[in-house]
Amino acid sequence: MFDGIARRVVSIWFHRFASDRFLRQYPLSGPFALTIKHSNTNRLYCLNAEAARQGLHQGMAHSDARAFCPDLQTAEADIHRDQQFLLLLRRWATRYCPWVGLEGRDGLVLDISGSSHLFGGETGILNAIRSGLMRAGLSAQIGLADTRGAAWALAHYGEGQAATGDMLPALQHLPVAALRLDEKTTTALVRVGLRKIGDLATTPRAPLARRFGANVLMRLDQALGHQAEEITPLAAPPHYGVRMTLPEPIGLLSDVMAGAERLLTQLCAKLKTHEMGARIFVITLRRVDLDQQEVELRLARALRDPQRILPLFEKGLAEMDAGFGIDQLRLEATQTEALPTQQMSHVAGDSEDRLDDLITRIGTRIGLENIQRFLPADSHIPERSFIVSPAAYSDAASGWMCKNPRPLCLFPPEPIAGRGPYPPNHFRWRRVSLTTGHTIGPERITPEWWLEDDNWRSGMRDYWRVETTQGRRLWLFYTPQNPGWFIQGEFA
Repeated sequence: MFDGIARRVVSIWFHRFASDRFLRQYPLSGPFALTIKHSNTNRLYCLNAEAARQGLHQGMAHSDARAFCPDLQTAEADIHRDQQFLLLLRRWATRYCPWVGLEGRDGLVLDISGSSHLFGGETGILNAIRSGLMRAGLSAQIGLADTRGAAWALAHYGEGQAATGDMLPALQHLPVAALRLDEKTTTALVRVGLRKIGDLATTPRAPLARRFGANVLMRLDQALGHQAEEITPLAAPPHYGVRMTLPEPIGLLSDVMAGAERLLTQLCAKLKTHEMGARIFVITLRRVDLDQQEVELRLARALRDPQRILPLFEKGLAEMDAGFGIDQLRLEATQTEALPTQQMSHVAGDSEDRLDDLITRIGTRIGLENIQRFLPADSHIPERSFIVSPAAYSDAASGWMCKNPRPLCLFPPEPIAGRGPYPPNHFRWRRVSLTTGHTIGPERITPEWWLEDDNWRSGMRDYWRVETTQGRRLWLFYTPQNPGWFIQGEFA
């Protein structure tokens, strides 16, 4: 005889999860829907209650929806943020029980066996969950049963609570789709008259398995508790943060740096254990008057070497006001990424590390995004032969392929006076009179016909490298189809 605690499972289905998440951040009134592009068509992805009341539905084309509801407000769906928010909800739900898992991309499943009495019983814990979700602005349907399958069925098709023991009375009136079957199987069952779970339970099993497959019986047995189904909780992600409380307040920069070094050593050791590196560190200084000041350090590369990171904190910490003293330091790695251990080599130098440190030092003053580097692009047009990318978020490329030298400084074409296909002997550029000396060319460059570019509508160009007697080394071109001379660059 079983004399332990009966298993009880809660399933939470957020039927407007994506729109609720968006409207929490950007409150709106009236009909609203998130859209997503599918097969080159913008379709409704998730609607709020007002939009559903006006007859709109998921999967509807956006243009049709605007025709039915001109007041409809829309935004583009963000699947990644939805997933991140669901992980936050999973962490929030661990206050009710330690066994919390994800149920698809818009639900949670909780094993509350042995924890419901802490909230006044099953009714109490369901009320607590529902109240918490309402305060958070999330609409949800909740099911409670002995099995995961039965709880899911109740949450999606008959929100409620099943009595302990026999699940069939609570499920027999629900459609067969409540067994988590695919649409094809569900349609086939309905065509032969098996519309309810109760119909399936009273049908001989052998013919069912032969005609519809073993998956139908497996789902039925899981829902009724005849076959076990586990709930796999997600492991909590490691927290990369350390804290130090001081017995006496400190105020000197050297003391704060010494404390930061101790915290960095601990945090970097933890990062190394998980083979992670940090992109952003935040150190928080708490003063004795409970005021807090933060210093954020953004790195050009993910690092976990305290000796390289510590000097980068000095400028920010020196600008902090210690007031009557600092009694607590807290250091967190707020943005991390994988940094696997690499084999040391005597060939590899430290030039890249020093360049990254230099980018970080400059970035702390003007912003990392403002430090850029050129990367090669696959085009023979001078303006398209490179792209500009933030240096902190891109690697240097060595694939520069160019037969002829290109000027160090490239600017929009500037017209000059000249006739004929050869460079003029004398010309005036930027209010300076120049005389042509040595010339090399021409190098003919034709437009890329598959791309529209207004700057190349004049046709092909013949480029010349011109050394003037005044010392300027310029890059000139001539347009044969629409005669004219221009200067587009200057060599070093």
